[in-house]
Amino acid sequence: QAQLVESGGGAVQPGGSLRLSCAGSGFHLEYFAVGWFRQAPGKEREGVACIPNSSRRPYYAPSFEGRFTVSRDWAANTVYLEMNNLKPEDGGVYYCAAIVLCSLNAADYANPDYWGKGTLVTVSS
Repeated sequence: QAQLVESGGGAVQPGGSLRLSCAGSGFHLEYFAVGWFRQAPGKEREGVACIPNSSRRPYYAPSFEGRFTVSRDWAANTVYLEMNNLKPEDGGVYYCAAIVLCSLNAADYANPDYWGKGTLVTVSS
């Protein structure tokens, strides 16, 4: 059974940092690109970043580029999202999802088995 599990969320002050993890099990995560998405209360799921299943560079949504960095540990079957200089508007539930080709459009990740259940990030003073 394929499974993605996010961790690392929490409460942080504006300007702070967090590192989220997305651990894959039950399938070969290394064959997939992995996207990160944020969902604020009452809002649709928004693409944050996507890292390909190769050495090609990751993709970032403009709101997050320069502050967020996505990386992957091939041996650990884990993808990370390093978030720096966090702003209150960055808060929400962060999800990771697997796909063959990178996309920042959540609708492209059609298989619910390849979504994690999310981790909550709160940015406030």
